[in-house]
Parts: sequence; structure tokens; C-alpha cells
Amino acid sequence: MDDCLFCRIVAGKIPATVVYEDDDVMAINDVFPRAPFHVLVVPRKHVERLSDLEDEPLGGRLLQAVRKVARQGGVGDNFRLVVNNGDNAGQNVLHLHLHVLGGREFAWPPG
Repeated sequence: MDDCLFCRIVAGKIPATVVYEDDDVMAINDVFPRAPFHVLVVPRKHVERLSDLEDEPLGGRLLQAVRKVARQGGVGDNFRLVVNNGDNAGQNVLHLHLHVLGGREFAWPPG
């Protein structure tokens, strides 16, 4: 999709700091980090929301990429994974993306 921010990043039309990539997934540093470690894991294929993801193998590859970037980034098994699904949930880019946050302690409930 020509007007999708993440599709344009995946296509190399917008620069980003890529920290992981494979045939199906790309992970980039968030430009507005909410934690010392904040990486976005996105599918290369355009999927608007998690609720639209019907490709089960792709879902598994996204989660495996989360594990890899967390370990590569030094946060290991101590990270928060956030997926905003839809406008009312705070999703402001309509391309599925998983926020991997770490490097600090997180409060519960989030606030």
C-alpha cells in the first residue's frame, strides 16, 4: 500500500533503523521510544490489525521475531509486548505492529 507508513519502510522508501529482518518480518527501532529498548516488529505483508491476521504461520514468525530482537537487544526474557488493535485501542498506524519494550521496570496495571 503506497500510503502505509510501514509498507513504505519495508519497501525502503522511508529510512529506519532495522534491527532484525527475514523474509516475512522486519523489526525497527521506534522513533518515539517509550522505554530504553523499544522495537517495532512488523510483517512485510500489509495486515491492518491483529484481528485481521489470518495467516497463522506469520503470527508465529512475528512472535519468534519478538524473542530474537529482545535477546539481541539485551533485554532477554524481561520485556513487555504491546499490540494496539484499532483506533480505540491507540493504533495510529493501520499496519499490524508489535511493540517490544524493555530496559526498565514496568508498572502494573499500565498507566
